[in-house]
Amino acid sequence: MKRQGSIGFLFLGGAKRVTMARMLCEACAARGLEARITGYELDAHSALALEGDIVEGVRWGDPTIFAELDDVCREHDIDIILPFVDGAVGIAAEFVARHSSTDVFAPVSARKDVDRMFDKCAAADFFETHGLPVPATYRTGAPCGKLIAKPRFGSASKGIVMIDGLHKLYELKGHEDRYLIQERIDNRDEITVDCYVGMRTGEPAAISPRLRCEVSGGEVVRTETFADARVTELVERTLAATGLRGAVTVQLIHDLDTDRLLLMEINPRLGGGAVASVHAGADLPGLIIDDALGKPLARQCATPGVETVRYLADAVFYPEQK
Repeated sequence: MKRQGSIGFLFLGGAKRVTMARMLCEACAARGLEARITGYELDAHSALALEGDIVEGVRWGDPTIFAELDDVCREHDIDIILPFVDGAVGIAAEFVARHSSTDVFAPVSARKDVDRMFDKCAAADFFETHGLPVPATYRTGAPCGKLIAKPRFGSASKGIVMIDGLHKLYELKGHEDRYLIQERIDNRDEITVDCYVGMRTGEPAAISPRLRCEVSGGEVVRTETFADARVTELVERTLAATGLRGAVTVQLIHDLDTDRLLLMEINPRLGGGAVASVHAGADLPGLIIDDALGKPLARQCATPGVETVRYLADAVFYPEQK
């Protein structure tokens, strides 16, 4: 800790993660520590300002990003970096690797491992190679039934194309390498599993499944925790095969017609709805803090049947704040 008795958190792209910030503050307080929250955003008028300071910065692809983060970490005495959007995960991983001699901690895997997960085609190939169940990938020339085409490097369900016949498939001709094209499963349950794997031990400390009951703009707004041995077993196999560590969000689909449980994708970071698992008893903030402090991680169990509904709230910025 750079300041005795406190922990400095840097949120990357966590403009709306006010509840998670509050949970980190509570987890710190339970350990006799003070949490200091700093957000790195393109706009200072972010909701996270309700819980901490906002630093206006550059985009993730800007060549000055690492120098910028270095300055922020020094000026704000940052101990833990938490990425909340896809583009920030690799940045956090590389930043920590570049500063391996310092005590800046980020609960993320190596950059090569997280980058593979954000390439949907590379991830699907990896899953298949390691014997993990996934929807059948469409191969050129194969019969065309109901398919779904996802942008290879997309996120938040943006740019998805539903394919119901050859005519729609032909519209993608010449651009197939930009998409992961798989069988489409319409009668399904969507499942998110919030996980934490010890950065030092490589052992899962939390596996918390929840149903995605209602989604808006690619993010869950209503979700309910549940317990299922098959889900836990598949996620444990998946984590072991990928070797991912830190905060990991696993997306599954349950084919209700065939009872297949299939792996869709992995986001190697905290998910937007991870607060639901925390409310249910899986203390993800506490695991992050204890891991950063080098303490043993106690296995966390989430209570099934806990439903979380997200709602809109307001952060107000008055003229003198502009």
